[in-house]
Amino acid sequence: MTYTAVGGTDRGASTGLSAVLLNRTGRYPRRTLFQELEKTGFDYIISMEGPRERYDIEDLSGRFPQVRFILLKENITYGEQINIAANELSSPLFFTLWNDLRILHSGGASRMAERLALGQDDLQKTDAYRRLCTVPLIQNSRFETLPTLVAPALFHGSVKTLAFFPIAEGKPSLYPFDWVGVYDRERFVRLGGFDVTISRAYWQLMDFGFRAHLWGEEILSTQLIRVSYDGEVPSGDITSDESYRRFFLKNIAPIFRGDSAYLPFSRFFPYCLRSKGNIWTLRNEFLAIRRWVKENSFRFKYDVRAITELWDDFSEDLLPPEIPSANDVKDGI
Repeated sequence: MTYTAVGGTDRGASTGLSAVLLNRTGRYPRRTLFQELEKTGFDYIISMEGPRERYDIEDLSGRFPQVRFILLKENITYGEQINIAANELSSPLFFTLWNDLRILHSGGASRMAERLALGQDDLQKTDAYRRLCTVPLIQNSRFETLPTLVAPALFHGSVKTLAFFPIAEGKPSLYPFDWVGVYDRERFVRLGGFDVTISRAYWQLMDFGFRAHLWGEEILSTQLIRVSYDGEVPSGDITSDESYRRFFLKNIAPIFRGDSAYLPFSRFFPYCLRSKGNIWTLRNEFLAIRRWVKENSFRFKYDVRAITELWDDFSEDLLPPEIPSANDVKDGI
């Protein structure tokens, strides 16, 4: 096991919503932060603690018995941290936040969970909640709304991502910006969570978002929950490396026909020609992901072209930022 769990024995409420706190570098008033989360009324609070020594855990766990501290033994990706938190929780929903984010408007955990729940009639027909993830409205430290909705688009055979402002309720996003969102725990676990073999945060988010939509899940925004950063908005590293290669093979390369998807051998040679690395390493990686696609072939509902076409119906209603951000994701590596 790569972590130790401390505290978190008491349940703070019975809303069905817990909080998962990711910690960035920097000094933040932890007591004040936990007090704010406690007042929000979450069932439980999980705080992901890095492998560095923490001398305040014993004191904080006594002061905040509903907070479970996950003491990591080594540095791992944020996606893997969220996977661990989801496995530690039993709440139907969990809200992933950062220690430099503040909840400005939500009506409390009870109100948030209520807004995301379906009516009783619908509960008899489907899962308890509408979607895989609900993305809040996010502002910077000057309380300016950020373009946090991400949309995929095809341009001359390449897949790009465009950022938009969330100007209306229920608009789709490819993935939750900066990991922040209210996740349906059951759907999250069923999807497989974040791919821990992808080391770069940007490609881990891209893999999660594409896989979710390719498999028919929804990630939608809400105007009813608003959070803001205390400091600077983080930027992502979009370097193409082995993380990108794995993302490409799992999400962009598969072909959907009829009611299932497959990864054809014809993708292998273009993949090799445009990739760096030993031919045998590339071969083994390709074959491993080809097996993964086959194992999950009937979970696919779309291919990448169909996903981008679905976004065309929404893009006209979205307001792009003054300078649209676009990142290339080559459709052939």
